[in-house]
Amino acid sequence: MQDQDPTLGAEVKADVELVENSAAAVQDAAQDAAGIDTLPSLAEQLRAAELKAAEHHDAWLRARAETENVRRRAQEDIIKAGKFAADKFAQSMLPVKDSLEAALATENATLETFREGVELTLKQLVSAFTGANITEVNPVGEKFDPNKHQAISALEADGEPNTVITVLQKGYLLNERTMRPALVVVSKAKTTA
Repeated sequence: MQDQDPTLGAEVKADVELVENSAAAVQDAAQDAAGIDTLPSLAEQLRAAELKAAEHHDAWLRARAETENVRRRAQEDIIKAGKFAADKFAQSMLPVKDSLEAALATENATLETFREGVELTLKQLVSAFTGANITEVNPVGEKFDPNKHQAISALEADGEPNTVITVLQKGYLLNERTMRPALVVVSKAKTTA
């Protein structure tokens, strides 16, 4: 094998490279030709884009309709909640009304039976208040709190100033929020004369 002419080997190498380059060129041309045939035409691309746009528009319309339905249902729920918010409390007040009517309907009631009836009715009312989270504010001896109390007057008294000495009308809280402040008389420091 070493007897071969070295120029012949170079010619063979050049021929092999030429054939390889030609084969690669033919392969590239075939791929280009195949690529041109497989690319969709502009009309096909437009049709595909229109179909996709129609899908997106339909999805948007459905989402918009669903959002509108949710908004409408929420408004209806708010209206119903406002109308019937007091239902539970009203249900607990009906026995109180029944007891008061029964007391008034009794003709031969003695002072003692009338008092017992009123006490039972008051227990029903307190139970209804407890069920509705209404708490009574009776702040005798407590420090004056302008968020829960309304001072009607201030009197000189022994002890710490701004302390509630008398409650003229009890206050009420609904879930820790003041429904009605307690009307109170507070103490003030004695003046030295």
